[in-house]
Amino acid sequence: MLHGELLRSPLAHARLISLDYSRAWMVPGVHLVITGDFAAQHNLAWMPTLSYDTQAVLVTDKVRFQGQEVAFVVADDPYIAKDACELIDVEYEPLPVIVNPMQAVAPGAPLIRDDKEGQKDNICYTWNVGDKEGTDRAFAKADKISKLDLFYPRSNPCPIECCGCIGDYKPETEKLTIYLTTQAPHIIRTAVAIVAELPEHKIRVISPDLGGGFGNKVPVYPGYVCAVLASVVIGRPVKWIEDNTGNLISTGFARDMYLHGELALTNEGKIIGARYHADTDNGGFFSDAQPTKFKIGLYHSVTGAYDIPVGYLTAQGHYTNKAPGGVAYRCSFRITEALFFQERLIQNAAYDMGMDPTEFRRLNFVKPDMFPYRTCFGFLMDSGDYEAALDIAMEQIGYHAFLKEKESARNSGRLLGLGTSCFTEPVGAGNSREYDIIGIKMFDSAELRVHPTGKAVLKIGSKTQGQGHETTFAQIVAHETGIPARDILVQHGDTDNTPFGMGTYASRSTPTAGAATAMVSRKIRAKAKKLAAHLLEVSEEDIEWELGRFYVGSAPDRGVSIQQCAMAAYTNMPDGMEPGLENNAYYDPPNMTWPSATYMIAVEIDPETGVWDVLRLVAVDDCGVRINPMIVEGQIHGGMIEAYAMSNMQFITYDKDGNCIGANYMDYLLPTAWEAPHMETFEVVTPSPHHPIGCKGIGESCAVGGPAAFVNAVIDAIEHLGVRNIDMPCLSGRVWEAIHYRKDVSGYPPLPGQD
Repeated sequence: MLHGELLRSPLAHARLISLDYSRAWMVPGVHLVITGDFAAQHNLAWMPTLSYDTQAVLVTDKVRFQGQEVAFVVADDPYIAKDACELIDVEYEPLPVIVNPMQAVAPGAPLIRDDKEGQKDNICYTWNVGDKEGTDRAFAKADKISKLDLFYPRSNPCPIECCGCIGDYKPETEKLTIYLTTQAPHIIRTAVAIVAELPEHKIRVISPDLGGGFGNKVPVYPGYVCAVLASVVIGRPVKWIEDNTGNLISTGFARDMYLHGELALTNEGKIIGARYHADTDNGGFFSDAQPTKFKIGLYHSVTGAYDIPVGYLTAQGHYTNKAPGGVAYRCSFRITEALFFQERLIQNAAYDMGMDPTEFRRLNFVKPDMFPYRTCFGFLMDSGDYEAALDIAMEQIGYHAFLKEKESARNSGRLLGLGTSCFTEPVGAGNSREYDIIGIKMFDSAELRVHPTGKAVLKIGSKTQGQGHETTFAQIVAHETGIPARDILVQHGDTDNTPFGMGTYASRSTPTAGAATAMVSRKIRAKAKKLAAHLLEVSEEDIEWELGRFYVGSAPDRGVSIQQCAMAAYTNMPDGMEPGLENNAYYDPPNMTWPSATYMIAVEIDPETGVWDVLRLVAVDDCGVRINPMIVEGQIHGGMIEAYAMSNMQFITYDKDGNCIGANYMDYLLPTAWEAPHMETFEVVTPSPHHPIGCKGIGESCAVGGPAAFVNAVIDAIEHLGVRNIDMPCLSGRVWEAIHYRKDVSGYPPLPGQD
């Protein structure tokens, strides 16, 4: 096996003048140097993105962000390849740099995507949804209008295992096998087939056990393409493994959105209309992973858990000299930004109205008897009981007692705050009428085979990254068929041995592939019932079912096990029945599912330093029916720690020259067990009415709703000073600045003092 290493650009925006790799070729053990011109000869200098843009695999004209891939060296081992990269001589002509959307649209701004025919500016999309005229009328009659501007910074999913790929092309069979750290192997195979013009049966994508994904491993990255191209050219396996700095500086980022919102309110505090605008920083290429028709993902879920009768939303995307972003980091396509903004906007409106934030929320909730509820932006919410979750959270945290303690503490110079986040989100995208990625509808699949001895193999189209699919999906089969979970092998991640599926992201595993698993299990049970009737010599109508056993309704002692039925499927089937006990199911969800939660967090801020500590954290989640409570708890804990990190310590930004600040784990901090707050978890259960087993999804809930709760708590502690916003992360320096200068603190790039 050979090894590849990428040479990356040190500059954020520069014309490529020359590239001399002759010294690299002279290094013993080097087998190939791939440049943009070499890739272009194979029609692979550029590749399509999941947002119908194009992205450079290797630079041919100019670099558009620091860390962009310039060349790829293949050698006997990764050390030789890295040494050879350092011998490549590149001459750049520096160009003016853009690091935020305001600079991107400023007069005289340099054109970043001058490679695109007809591109006249740095705007990559515009989008709107809602009723503008109706919203204008609502605001015209409002008693009060509450406004808020904030910035959701870039964040990186930081999987413990970075991206990697082994391209293994066999010239003798013309078969390409790609071992890949991907969350969506079937989509990758289709993309490779289209770009490389190879038939799918000649391509096998294997996604082995992954060390985390969180959305970071959905896109196609240049390192993947280079490893595959090198293998095809050389005819030997080529391995590329990304390092941590490469991951932080160049792979798919999340967030980086600038938000403005307004709520039209009555004197009683009822929301009668809403306006939203979002400007996104998409980096050098528009490579968001999202459904085709929604240019800003599902951001229009921004109304959350609230009954907002009319609204209007606009959005605009911008090219900048930063790594391309927009991955769904533990969220369903920009929902994290939407619901962070909504819960910050709700808290701010409560302050403007002089109302208790929980009572303001309660007044505006969608009530249980209003479901199914159509939002002003067209979503159909399936079920929920937001007041029940709020009541539990308030009781468990001792809400009213804490408010008294807060006032008492303030009198003695202490700063206590209590933050709330109540939200619901659509997950499990999505029905084929509206949702696709690169044209492929967002269904999912399962194939179930029961062997003669009653042991089973379940093959699914989704892909686990440590969420426990092997346990959860086996439990679904066990629940539907009675086959013990220990007798069920769950397989995934190999396109040659699993049914076509859309992969795992956006909390869609249980809502889609889990539903397909339930449906195929029911098909198996239906055939087994026919076999049971044959074995018991009665009509099928006389057969009743209990877990793992069929019996005669009029004679319950007469019965057969599911294992006996399985053996009969191969040895004693009735005349006219096809042998075997296996089937498949492709599940096209009729709607998305809507998990919800209330999070309440109490904090104390040191007024002398701005350091804040979490005193209590109460999480009340409603993910519908819980298949495995321990796995659900693990998802809650993991998501909440990520929410804490985003709100408290994870800081990645850019200076005026486009240098990435935070491209290492000394600057971009990951919380350890020492910093992680203790969590108290509770549940509400409102089953999804359209999901086969009532599940809704849980993988991203805390990462979606958690950040607002932390920030709301910090702001609540200092709101009396006139502070309404501190952009995440709420670093101690920013909090200190807000306290001592009694002002809001912005966090968007470039670094302070470099505007």
